[in-house]
Amino acid sequence: MKLKVIIHDSEEGGYWAEVPAIPGCATQGETYEELIQNIYDAVEGCLSVDLKDFKQTSKDKLIELAI
Repeated sequence: MKLKVIIHDSEEGGYWAEVPAIPGCATQGETYEELIQNIYDAVEGCLSVDLKDFKQTSKDKLIELAI
């Protein structure tokens, strides 16, 4: 899977980034290298949804996808 990431210069120094395809997925880093690693962590966290409150009926199906 490929995702577009918008990288911004931070006013305080360093960078911050957002992933438009995943609402609310954003991160920051002091260096470009740190930002890139943080983007991977942020995307993984945003896509790891806790389904403990999910109510499944007999008509629903739950599957897992490897991306």
